[in-house]
This record gives sequence, structure tokens and C-alpha cells, in this order.
Amino acid sequence: MYRNPTKHPLNETTMSQTAIATLLAIATSFYFLLSSPTTKHSYHSLFISTALSDNVSVAHHLHTLTRRPHVAGSEANAEAAAYVLSVFTSCNIQAHVAPYHVSLTYPVSRTLSLTRPPPADSPITFTLRQEIYDGDPYADVADQVLPTFHGYAKSGNVTGPAVYVNYGRVEDYATLKEMGVDVSGSVVLARYGEIYRGDIVHNAYEAGAIGALIYTDRKDYGGGGHDTKWFPDDKWMPPSGVQVGSVYDGAGDPTTPGWASSEGCERLSYEEVEKAGDVPLIPSLPISAADGETIMRSIHGKEANQDWQGDKDAPIYRVGPGPGVVNLSYTGENVIATIQNVIGVITGTEEPDRFVILGNHRDAWTFGAVDPNSGTAALLEIGSTEWVEENREMLASRVVAYLNVDSAVYGAGFQASATPQLDELLKQATQQVQDPDNSSQTIYEAWVGSSNSPVIGRLGGGGSDYAAFVQHIGVPAADISFGEGYPVYHSMYDDFIWMEKFGDPTFQRHVAVASVWGLVALRLADEEFLPFNYLSYAYELQKSTKELEVEVSAKGIILSPMFKSIEELSEAATKIENQKKAIEKAKGWVSKWKRDHFKVRELNDRLMMAERAFTDRDGLFRRPWYKHLIYAPSKHNDYGSKSFPGIDDAIEEAKNLNTAESWYTVQHEVWRVSRAVRHASLVLNGVLT
Repeated sequence: MYRNPTKHPLNETTMSQTAIATLLAIATSFYFLLSSPTTKHSYHSLFISTALSDNVSVAHHLHTLTRRPHVAGSEANAEAAAYVLSVFTSCNIQAHVAPYHVSLTYPVSRTLSLTRPPPADSPITFTLRQEIYDGDPYADVADQVLPTFHGYAKSGNVTGPAVYVNYGRVEDYATLKEMGVDVSGSVVLARYGEIYRGDIVHNAYEAGAIGALIYTDRKDYGGGGHDTKWFPDDKWMPPSGVQVGSVYDGAGDPTTPGWASSEGCERLSYEEVEKAGDVPLIPSLPISAADGETIMRSIHGKEANQDWQGDKDAPIYRVGPGPGVVNLSYTGENVIATIQNVIGVITGTEEPDRFVILGNHRDAWTFGAVDPNSGTAALLEIGSTEWVEENREMLASRVVAYLNVDSAVYGAGFQASATPQLDELLKQATQQVQDPDNSSQTIYEAWVGSSNSPVIGRLGGGGSDYAAFVQHIGVPAADISFGEGYPVYHSMYDDFIWMEKFGDPTFQRHVAVASVWGLVALRLADEEFLPFNYLSYAYELQKSTKELEVEVSAKGIILSPMFKSIEELSEAATKIENQKKAIEKAKGWVSKWKRDHFKVRELNDRLMMAERAFTDRDGLFRRPWYKHLIYAPSKHNDYGSKSFPGIDDAIEEAKNLNTAESWYTVQHEVWRVSRAVRHASLVLNGVLT
């Protein structure tokens, strides 16, 4: 979206039924929405009118895009891109495809067998197949679903005793060590949840394991018991369901770290990629709940803690090692494949050089009805990341904000995450839209519930396209959805039928997401002053620093530089709010307002660029792609959001080494953050020191 664009040739009916629904359909792409200052109110009211309640269009788009599996780099995904492009052009939107040639991985072969101790029969060889069900409308294209695998998994053939490691977190391995369990030389069995699957595999390698199996425990995804119904009779994952996904720990194409994957570009060799440390160094495989339970029954040894146990009907979980022995064999291929970003542009008049970007994914692990875009690591995030890397300088100087919708609807309940200056804008937008599940209240009222204020998450995790915008170039961003998490995640059962029966039967939640999305975008595009509130940012930083103070209270770390810089940020935020009010008061005199138009532009420059100041060109230690010093993924969980990630990384290392030098590194990271916050204050103030 360009700031303050001219009126679009579409009439209002077309705008509501086509362009809004299209927002939920585009993927691995970006769409620039429009509005006009002269027709501002008509377009704003459009997003909260009954005209938008027609859900036929969005349901049609979703049904069309999910009619067959469309993994990145496939012909089906290219066809989906063509469909998105055709929708844009039919709406008279200037659109084009930006292709990239990226390194992707696909499965060639995989086997898994279990040898049990006597008196068990011969070894079990698992089928590794997700079963279709009676009446499955997608049975005719089920063979187009790729065999279950992990994107960027290491090829290899390993045999070792099975060890149960709970969720495979760092703290889980610490618990095993306390129990006297040695993981070295084993194949670990981890249930998915709590952390990113790539970190599960990485942690297993660090603990000495030679292979990793990740399954979806019935307690977490299957409804919690043998008597529970599953899809298609209920929302739960069937016993044969497998959650596939990437295990790459980096961002974008691993062979082009920091630059775009254009045709004929410089690339790292795969050996260099492995040395960089972001791809796994042991083979792994995702497996079903049924197969996971079979392996679990072969594991003896000490009984796992109560919080490691399964549902009421599950066997007792023990940690091993063995005596069950697992043989895991996986062969994958690395290929350079073409992916497509579909870009739609509507040009403005007053500030046509400014962008408000709306975006989400398109490619899917399978059918992708809920998560057509699966926001994890390279396989599904490459498109947006490569586009940001290629256009980095222009985006860094011109983007007002990035508004992301990865999975629009998981279920009931509005969810939002954002950089803090967008908090108030999100609250205001949700106060204008009716709750899709209760017409007597707004989304905001349902969101707040019995608390005083809604909970807004932060965009530190690496789970979606916002990562490249926030964490790499420092662009204010937001991510919204209804619901969070769903049982058939990344499986072949994530299809239109699941959405129609369980996720959003009336598709009104989709409409509500589009309404909030559109309202936020129009506010950013239309208002004379960008609706950013940096007082919210200062408050958030103050809160996080107080939490940090508790963590390092006995370590001699001085946090006064951070508290001082945050106070300066608060003062700068108050000052710029007062400057807004002064200009608004003066605009009654038309001639003076015209003379002061440059002041509006200059003030907006400061509001837009302040987020950039939280980045550092050197990035995080050993993670240089991540430039943002306030928000980035947790070192051991790519999904997890960490405030002050560089400080957090340094504290972890200092706790392990406990040397004066390691704690000095923590203090150094404190100073780095303090400088970044002060730089943001200077940008907001807009005067030279």
C-alpha cells in the first residue's frame, strides 16, 4: 500500500467481495492495499459494513487454493500463484510475479523400523503413511502429498536405542542428566510442542544423539484418549496423522545468507551451509502418534516425571535408553527450484514513495487450509525473505509498516502480536468490528474478556514473514489471527473440509480478520500522522528490563544505562505527541497548514524510522542476520520471542561458563541495547546532538 493513494477504479462492492477476500488468499507475496483521503470515510466504513459479511468470496478463494497440495517449488504452487495474479489483474490492480531460484529439499526415500527385546516377534517396519478416510473428497489427489519428511533434514542411516526426551528442550535434557540417562548414541523420541522442531533436532545433536524422531502426542493433538473421535468426525489429529515441517534454523535460502536468490547468483556449497550451523547434522523424521506410541512401549528404564506423561489411556512413559532399538534411514535431495512472489501495487498521490505492506504465504506442506503458509524457517519463508533481502535498501527507507496474516483462522478468539508502537492502533481497530462469534459485542470486548487490557504478543519469534521485516531491517509490524494452534497442523488433514467443519464453518472469522486487517492498513495509509505510539514501546521496554533486573540481580550487571535510555525514549515519545497536537491545532489556518506540510512529512519520517534504530548492523552474536536488538527468536526455540535476545544469549553462556569474561560479555550486550534505545530516542527527537 502506498500512503494516501488516489481513489481506486473498483466500486465498493467489488472492493469488499474481491480485494478483501484476496488478502486471505495471497501467499509468498505482498499486496499493497489502497484508500484515498477524499473518500476515506467510505472505504473505512466498508470494512465494518454488512457488505463485507458476504463470505462466499473468501470461501471460494480458499477452496480454489487448497484443491490440491502445493508445496514450495511445485507446479501446483506455481498454478496457485497464477490464480492470485489473475485475481489481482481482474481487479485492475497493477501486479507482477517476482520469481526466486532457491535451495529446497524433497524426500527421496525413508524407512523406520523397531527391534524390540524378546519375547517380541520380528522387527516392526513402519508404513510412514497418512491414511485417507471413507468419503475423503481429496482421495484422488492424496498421492500428490509428499511422503512425510522434514525440510532440510540430513540424509543418513542410523541405528540406536530409543530414548524419550519429552519435548526435547534444553531443560528436558538437563532433567535426563539428573536422572542419570545418557543420550549419547541414541535415537531420541520427542513429542512436538513448546519449541520449534528444528531446535528439537539441534538440541538432540548437542546432547550426543545420532537421530531424532518427532511425533504428535495424542495428549496434545489427538484429543486425549482412545475413546476420542478424530477427523473427519471431530477436529483432532487421526492416529496416522503426521506433522511435517522444516528443521532449518536460519531464515531464507541457506545457500544465499543475506542476499537474494536470483538466477545465477553466488551460492554457498552444501558443505559450507552445514558448517554455518543452521541445518541439522543428524537425520530426523516426523512420525504419527500411533507410531510414536509403539516406540514408546519399547522403552523401559526409569519412569518419566508426571508432566512428561501422556493422556489417561497412554502407556506409562519411560525414558530408556532402549531396550527398543530404532533404525532410521532418510535420503533427501537438494534442488534449486523456482518460487513465485505475487506483488500487487496501488499507487498513491501525496506520498507515493511510502509503502504499507500487507502479506502472507501461499505455498503449503500439504493442502494448507488453515496454514496455507506454514510460517517456519526456509521452506515456507524463503519467498518473503528473499524479496526483503533483494529490496532491503528501498524497504528500509520507505516502508511504514508490515501487516502479516499467516494463518487467518485456527478457531475462535482473536489473537494479535506486534511491535509495541502499533498496540493502540490494533485495539482501536478491533473496537470497530463485530465479534464473529457473538454479535452483541465487538472483537475488542471479546478479546479483553475479564481483564483490563488484551494481551498483545511480540514479534520475536521466527514463525512467519514478519521476521525479515522486523528482525532484519527494523520495520514496525503486526500479525493477527483468530485462534492459535490446531490439531491437524502441517498434516494432510489440513484441508478445506476441516476448515468448513471445525475452523470456521460460516467463514465469518475470515471476514472479521479481513475487516481488522483492512482498517489497520487504511489508518496507516490515510492519517496525516502515522498512528504510532512510542509511549507503549517505552513502557514495554521498562517492563522487560525490570524482569531482566531480577534475573541478573546477583551477578553484578549494571542496568542503569538501559533504564536511562528508556526514560529518554519515553520523553522523546511524549515530545513527538505534543508536536503532533501543535501542528493539528495550527492546521485551521489553511495557508499556514500548507507551509507546514513538510513538518508533517518530517514528523512521519521520525515515527517511521525510529524502529530502524533498534537494529545493529553487526546483528546478534553468532546470528548476524538478526539485526534487531529488542526482538528476535530465542536461541533454543525459533518460535519463542525473546526481549533483548543478545543479552539473553550472553546470560545463558555466562551461566554455563561462569567466568568474569563471560559476565563482561553480558554487560557489553546491555550497553549495546542501551545505545540502540538511545538512538531511537534521537530519531524521534529529530535534532542533532
